[in-house]
Parts: sequence; structure tokens; C-alpha cells
Amino acid sequence: MSIQSLLIKTSLFFTLCGFQVADVIAQETVELNSEHQTDGEQAVKHTNRLASESSPYLLQHAHNPVNWYPWGPEAFEAARREDKPIFLSIGYSTCYWCHVMERESFESEEVAAILNEHFIPVKVDREERPDVDNIYMTSVQLITGNGGWPLSIFLEPNELKPFIGGTYFPPEDQLGRPGFKTVLNQVSGFWNTQRPQVQGQADKLAEMVSHQLSQAGQSKQVTSKQVEQAVGQLLAQYDERDGGYVSNPSKAPKFPMSGNIDFLLEAGWNLGPVQNSVNKTLTRMATGGMYDQVGGGFHRYSTDSKWLVPHFEKMIYDNGQLASTYAEAYDETNNPYYAQVVRETLAYVLRDDFRNGGFL
Repeated sequence: MSIQSLLIKTSLFFTLCGFQVADVIAQETVELNSEHQTDGEQAVKHTNRLASESSPYLLQHAHNPVNWYPWGPEAFEAARREDKPIFLSIGYSTCYWCHVMERESFESEEVAAILNEHFIPVKVDREERPDVDNIYMTSVQLITGNGGWPLSIFLEPNELKPFIGGTYFPPEDQLGRPGFKTVLNQVSGFWNTQRPQVQGQADKLAEMVSHQLSQAGQSKQVTSKQVEQAVGQLLAQYDERDGGYVSNPSKAPKFPMSGNIDFLLEAGWNLGPVQNSVNKTLTRMATGGMYDQVGGGFHRYSTDSKWLVPHFEKMIYDNGQLASTYAEAYDETNNPYYAQVVRETLAYVLRDDFRNGGFL
């Protein structure tokens, strides 16, 4: 199999499977592992370099059998000295699929043996290093057409250019798609037998990433007509029944999209339809299950179209953005409920996300 073939198979896995089968198998594996292994047992057997880090996410992996390095010169020098590619894994402490992949693969002695022999494994907390995450997430999105965490990507050691990657990999092959062990063995084979092609792929991808990131940083002047059109497009996507701005009101999942609401507050608040849509959206989001009615703070998104059933993970940056959005809405409306949401959300962030040292 060529590196191009593996790229196609990896992309198809994420595009066609949509994790539906992976969800079931992963959950069964997590439950099986939980019955037979405790964190304490794992801690006694292994301790790696992440034990010296302060990030809660990195510390969660400090007792994996994988010989993890934190992102930095020690890892890069080891990869160059040993002439090995870097396997870079990026995630965050509340990421569900990050925990699944740890249980299935990073706690596996068999997987660890492959990683430790053929790669320099590096762990990054995306909340600690959003700059690193941005570069390599862009790379994976270009490779597969999708993104997400855990981010799993392979880098050549000299200039840290990515050459292949994905997100969550199940431990074993599924439905003709490669599992994590297969990917590791094939990438190691590419590195040892197809080095020029691997380097060519890395150079090409690095150029594409550089172009994409440079374009993203450019500002453009917009006209009042373009602003009016953008407001109109959002209003056309407004879900009159449940709030939110989506192309298909019945489609799930549903994300809060605070940037869209901020735009409407800034550019279209003088319009009655904008005020109605924003108020309904903010109220529905905060009174539904996506908002933690007990502990405060917002979950990442709603798994249904009515804001009732949350995806059970909370991100600091989501809550920071939404707190700002509700504060702006309070400034425009003097609605005391919006102020209450802001206070509860920030109290949650200070209480829970900083108990072990968080990153804004």
C-alpha cells in the first residue's frame, strides 16, 4: 500500500463511517477495559516525561506505557538523533474521544511497543498550546476534509512538517478501514522504504498549510451592502421554533455559534427580526440542557435540535465566548436573566476549570 492509498482510506473512514460503528465498538472497549484495569494499577507500572508537566490533560497520560514527550526541543532532538518520525497527539482534558483513544490504544502495551520503537510520541494540550493545535488541525482538515480531537498526526523530524494524519483511530481495522496499529505499522514502513515520497508529501502539505494560514490572517474591507446581506442570510437560517441559526432547523447537532450572535448584536440590532431571533436563541440555549442548570456553564453543543440533550463536555473558550455574548446582550436589553447566565458561567470557569490550573 502506498502513502496515497492510506491517505484515501483514512479520509474515507472519517467521511463515510461518521464514527457510527466506531462509537459502539469504542464504548464497549472502554467498558471492558474499565472492568479489568484501574488508574492506580497503571500508575504503578509506568511513569513518563509528562509527569513533570502542569497541564491536567498531559498529567492524565503521565502513566501510559507510551514514552510520551511534551512538545519541545527534547522531543525534536530525539527524533532527529534517532531518525524517527514524530507521532503527535493533541487533545484536552474533557475530550470524550481523547479518553476513549487513551483507554483503547495509549494504555495498551502492544500499541505502546510499536509507538516507542518506531516513533517519538509527543503529547500536546490544545488549551495550553492553541498555536500548535491550529497548525496541525489545519493540516488534518486538508488531508481528510474533517477535524476534531484527539488529533493524531505524523511529522518528519527535521522541520516538523506533517505528512499524514487523522483524528480518532480505533485500535483494530474496521469495515476495511485501517485501525491504529495498522496505521502505525504502515507509516513506519513508508518512513523506512518510501522516504522521498514521504518527504515530498510533507513539503506539499506544509506549503498548503502555510498558504491557508496566511490567507486566514488577512483582513478585508466590507461594504454596508455586504453586511446587510450577511444579516439577511443569518435571518434566513433562523429556526423560528427553537432558536439558533442553521440551514436545516430539524438537523442535529446544534451549536451555539456565538460569533453569529455577536455579529447580529453589532450589525443588525436596530432590526426587529434580529432582536427577536437573538433573544429567543439566547433564552432557549440558556434554559435548555446544553446549559448546566446546576453547575453553570455551557456544554459544547446540543445533540438534538431543541437545545435539550447536551454533548457532555465543556470548553473554556466556548464559555468565555458565550459569557461575552450574553454580557453584550444584557448591555442591549437589560435583561437580568442574561446577567445571571454571565455570572453563573464565569463562576463555573473559575471554580471548575481552574481547580487544577486551566488555560484561557
